[in-house]
Amino acid sequence: MEESMDSDDGHQCKCGKGLTRRQFLTTAGAGALVAAASGHLGKDHVASAAEIKSGEANKISLLINGKHYHLLVEPRWSLLHVLREELGFTGTKEGCSRGECGTCTVLIDNLPMYSCMTLAVEAEGQEVTTLEGLMKGEELGPVQQAFVEHDALQCGYCTPGQVMAIEGLLRKESYPTMEQIRQGVSGNLCRCGAYTQIFEAARRAADLKRGGAV
Repeated sequence: MEESMDSDDGHQCKCGKGLTRRQFLTTAGAGALVAAASGHLGKDHVASAAEIKSGEANKISLLINGKHYHLLVEPRWSLLHVLREELGFTGTKEGCSRGECGTCTVLIDNLPMYSCMTLAVEAEGQEVTTLEGLMKGEELGPVQQAFVEHDALQCGYCTPGQVMAIEGLLRKESYPTMEQIRQGVSGNLCRCGAYTQIFEAARRAADLKRGGAV
C-alpha cells in the first residue's frame, strides 16, 4: 500500500513505495554519494543505459513544466538529482538534502514539495513545476516580479524555494491572509532574515496574479 506523510511545515513528504522513513533516508544518502561521483548522465535529456549497470535503471517519463522527458533513472535517485544533474533545471537549488531548509521546493500537482525528499520514480504520472516553469521566455512570473519589487532576497540562495512555496500557496488561495502566507513559507528557511520582504512580496504577487497594476 502506497503511503504518504505530511510534514508539520506545510510541505508533503512522499516517502512511501513500501519504505519506512528511516529506510528512505538511508537510501537517499547513498544516492547522493552516487550522484556526486557520477555527474551528468543525460546531456540530451535521455540517460545512457551504457553508464548504468544492468538491472539498476528504471525507464520513466516525467512531465516537467508542460513537457515530457523520457529517461533512465536509478530507483534511489531523488527528484532533485534528476532535475539538476540529468535535465539541467538548475533553478532548483540543493540545500540541506534532508527536507529541512526548503531550498529545493518544487510544485508537484500544484503542491509545494521538497524535491530532495521525493524519489524521481514517485513523480511519474504527476505534473512537476520548477522555477523555470514560472517564466514566459525571459519574462518573470508574478511571484518572481514581486520578489524583485520588494527586494525579497539577499544572498538569494533560498529564493527559488521561497518563490515556489508562494506560487503553490497562490494557486490555492487567491486572497491569502498574512497568517496563510506565514504558514505557506514556514517550511522555507531564509538565513539572511528577509522574511518581512518575503511576506510583502507574497501579498504583491497575489495582487499581480489577480490582474493588479504592474
